[in-house]
Amino acid sequence: MSTTGPRQTMDVRTLPDALRLRSEKQPDETAYIFLHNGEEPSDALTYRELHNAVGQRAAAFLAAGLAGGSAVLLYPSGLEFVRALLGCMYGRVAGAPVQVPRRRDEVERLRRIADDAGTSTVLTTTEVVHDLQERFSDMLALAGLTFLATDALADAPDAAVPAPPDPEDTALLQYTSGSTGDPKGVVVSHANFLANVVETDELWPCEPDGTVVSWLPLFHDMGMLFGVVMPLWAGIPSYLMAPDAFIRRPARWLEAIARFGGTHAAAPSFAYELCVQAATQGKTYAVGDLSRWRVAANGAEPVRWATIRSFAEAFAPNGFNPQAMCPGYGLAENTLKATGSRHDREPTVLWVSTEALREGTAQPVGERATATLPLVSSGAAVGRTRLQIVDPTTRQALPDGRVGEIWVNGPCVAGGYLGRPVVSEETFRARVSGAEGADDDTYLRTGDLGFLYDAELYRSWSSTWPLVRGSATASDPRERYPIPTERTPWRRRRRCASRRGPESGRSAASVWPSGSSPRCSREPGPPPTAGRSSWSRWTPRPVKPRCRPPWTSRWTATSAKSQEYRKASPCSSWGSALATRPRTELIWRLASGYGSGPTSRGVSSRAGKPWVRTTPGEKPR
Repeated sequence: MSTTGPRQTMDVRTLPDALRLRSEKQPDETAYIFLHNGEEPSDALTYRELHNAVGQRAAAFLAAGLAGGSAVLLYPSGLEFVRALLGCMYGRVAGAPVQVPRRRDEVERLRRIADDAGTSTVLTTTEVVHDLQERFSDMLALAGLTFLATDALADAPDAAVPAPPDPEDTALLQYTSGSTGDPKGVVVSHANFLANVVETDELWPCEPDGTVVSWLPLFHDMGMLFGVVMPLWAGIPSYLMAPDAFIRRPARWLEAIARFGGTHAAAPSFAYELCVQAATQGKTYAVGDLSRWRVAANGAEPVRWATIRSFAEAFAPNGFNPQAMCPGYGLAENTLKATGSRHDREPTVLWVSTEALREGTAQPVGERATATLPLVSSGAAVGRTRLQIVDPTTRQALPDGRVGEIWVNGPCVAGGYLGRPVVSEETFRARVSGAEGADDDTYLRTGDLGFLYDAELYRSWSSTWPLVRGSATASDPRERYPIPTERTPWRRRRRCASRRGPESGRSAASVWPSGSSPRCSREPGPPPTAGRSSWSRWTPRPVKPRCRPPWTSRWTATSAKSQEYRKASPCSSWGSALATRPRTELIWRLASGYGSGPTSRGVSSRAGKPWVRTTPGEKPR
């Protein structure tokens, strides 16, 4: 159990309470530091400075009539996002973080989210406002929106201060979709935030000497929880960098961890693969001592055993402890973390029979047996969170070792989707057949397939996209469950796809980070519907890569069984949505989509340098 976080008492029931306590107990200690280009500290906040800035913004939001309502948070990576996010929490404003648009289709998504959240107010920075006016002033999607630059607020020492929020008040609207359909806002309360960070601190204790180093996008739940919320709760410094600084040169992340003594850092599996690739190319020579790195959380997409092994081997000379690799599983509908592997032992891998897995049973076999698949444990739930593996069609609980849909119960489960009572009831308040009764027996349906073995969770695939062999029939019992394939990171093959949105004027490349020559297939978007504004009808089409993602083998979603799972699993979440997208689209979203704002305007097409995106004054490396 960590000793860093304050106890949940009547005095600390929300994150604003935690910040207020930090500003009193450790006012001059550094809370957040932003690294320019991922290397040099350029901006910093102490707890006293942060508390004063947050109070100023909360008072401004109250004066603007936003208290009790909602607002879109449109910020590049930086400390102004931290000030605005906590200012919204102080001021009882439900903030909805959104990626800063760089293309016209992203402006459409911004408007859809604002409409869904029931607001016309967009909180942002002066630079972002000028950039939107310069590039997208002709778009109807921006009509009627009010942009408030929080970095240019005037001091008002006598302004009224809003009443502190209650634990059950809405703290955040976390939007989980919208790239291929209407975005859904997960209603996250202050109590949800506090419960999740308490459980995270219990699973991966920060301790007084803890330090967070994060490149993850702050508008994403994983980046927000690890980069902002957990450090505030634990009272430890957090070093933040823009995502594109990592994408341009992955070694920057490791160099910052070594330089600033990072103990906690999180990333999707592909980020660790990029670091391994950089090491094999001799680009990590400046990485120093990584022995203080205690928790390397690994989530947001399926975790590969080959990735874990290769990363540990590549950075063993730098002092990286294999026990620090901590695979986990989470989703926005559960605030974030649901399960995680402990930091005091190496990750667990279970070799299972692929034939038995097709039958829905996890049968352990030897590593050298034929037709085997290594599945990495996502750890166990801690605190009051409970898991149940359920048959998604019959809703009956399944025993350990049987594959079914992952259901989650506990204080971290959010209240539902904003303005969607029917879907919320189906997704957030499901009941196991034969166990109807108290409200405690309701569960969140994640839409992901998995099983329990030795009290730990193993992900097998997503039930929102179960894949079956194309030549098989739906009646074939061997094809009931999809079998993903383990792969060696970065096999050489053609890995490139791109898409172009309407009126965009340029394409955004979806690039596999390999040394091979790119080969692209362009997919034009549909034209706007006649008689309607483009933002109200346009939905970007998903990337269709010319080459098959390597982990899908030869599986296609064609069976009646897959249709049953689609109907039975309404949740499209952090875990399931990312895990089931084509990997080219996933990396494109994490790389080019998580830019640092107006200065990042696209993906370079330089041969052999995928994802290189320059900012003024910096040469690509």
